[in-house]
Amino acid sequence: MDTTSLWRATARGPCFGMLKGDEQCDVLVIGGGITGVTTALLLAEQGRKVVLLEADEIGSGTTGNSTGNLYMTTSQGLSSVASSWDDGVAREAMLARKSAVDFIEQRCRDLPGAAFTRCAMYRGARFATDQPSVEQEHQTLARLGAPVRMEEGWPGGLPPPSGRVMVLADQAQFQPQAYVTGLARLAAKAGASVHEHSRVLELDAKQRIATTSGGTVKAGEIVMATHSPKGVHIVHAEMPVHREYAVAFEVGAVDPGPGIFWWKGEEGLSIRILVHEGKRYLVAAGSEHKVGTHNAKAALMAVEAMANSHLSPGPLVHRWSAQNYRSHDGLPYIGRDHSGCFIATGFATDGLTWGTVAARGIAAELAGQKDAFIERCSPRRFTPMKGAKALVEENVTTLKTLVQGYLTGGQHEHLANLAPGDSAIVEADGETFAAYRAPDGELFAVSPVCTHMGCKVRWNSVETSWDCPCHGSRFRPDGTVIEGPAVAPLKRRTTELR
Repeated sequence: MDTTSLWRATARGPCFGMLKGDEQCDVLVIGGGITGVTTALLLAEQGRKVVLLEADEIGSGTTGNSTGNLYMTTSQGLSSVASSWDDGVAREAMLARKSAVDFIEQRCRDLPGAAFTRCAMYRGARFATDQPSVEQEHQTLARLGAPVRMEEGWPGGLPPPSGRVMVLADQAQFQPQAYVTGLARLAAKAGASVHEHSRVLELDAKQRIATTSGGTVKAGEIVMATHSPKGVHIVHAEMPVHREYAVAFEVGAVDPGPGIFWWKGEEGLSIRILVHEGKRYLVAAGSEHKVGTHNAKAALMAVEAMANSHLSPGPLVHRWSAQNYRSHDGLPYIGRDHSGCFIATGFATDGLTWGTVAARGIAAELAGQKDAFIERCSPRRFTPMKGAKALVEENVTTLKTLVQGYLTGGQHEHLANLAPGDSAIVEADGETFAAYRAPDGELFAVSPVCTHMGCKVRWNSVETSWDCPCHGSRFRPDGTVIEGPAVAPLKRRTTELR
């Protein structure tokens, strides 16, 4: 199944070359999403020698598979931040996010393809049981001084909400892929050395050396803008990992116009419009699902079915998904962690804005400037009671997944029995393999043990990948790493396959 997002399909990439040879720099930035590219640009503008390494293509990770929405609140609501912390911290978060949106708007003036538009955010409940959360978020934002109000409905023929709708004025949306590729070009113009298809295969955090297939980078500082930091970090034990599925249609009967529309609920939708070269597209994103423990194809089809049922769209043109990591206490992790490197993670589904907050904060810290909110987001913070329930649930889930993976045996079928397009955990010659036969008949068999911390991987039929349910590492059928904290690939069987 083609999973190219609408954003990546409608924005040309910058086409930077691979790293070839050895380089030295002041700061190495690993990751070419909005966090990494913004960091590289700001540091280059400071006059620092910067190298950016992207494993695939600029924006090919979460940035280019997002919804392109920008807002001062969060997907879980600032009411949850106020509940875990207090109104003062929630206001700090709101102002940091608002400043990040303003920063993006300013940068978009030099990037016309980014299609930045100011608009309102609408949050309504699908069922009456979801209405209290809408009311609570309105009350919290009003206390914090946000431009928020309640209305009886929303525009454009969208499905009627179960109660009043919260309207948050002066938010924004843009074309995230066009934005991040534009920033990458600006970073290179400012002096940064930007490399695509340069996956870090080994990282020595102590010596500040990163190794790729084409060379090495020796740096004074390292920024891991990889969505989840590479290797083993304490924050991995604090972050549930989820995937969110999205679809894009040509606009049909329902066209709400500019706006961020959240139909909240266990099976809710996030809805927006993109206008590109005179065509109008309707984007719908669904609920989150725990990585490695759900049926990916069923989750994607559920979003498509809901959109068809309630939005009367035109032809379906794109399907895709994105991964997110949620912190245990509502705030992201930004700053230097116990490895000595800078990390930026725990953004939940708010990474476009949090990523910009992180980039600006890290660049400021490297320039010797202190920011109280960024210091509050330190990965070294110890706040177990602020998210105790989520923290316990996540570690219990990880432990259960780890144990079940080793207690559950293989499917006792021969590798030769796999039909084209099929996958299975199989046993052969006394060993267990994660096996997949491609549509052309080629058979791939790899170790089912994630190289990060030893959990058993599960098959994702939408992305054709092996996903780890513990900390979100993902691997291609041949075992190479797609994303996640894992650095080493799944070991591939090299003996004769049967």
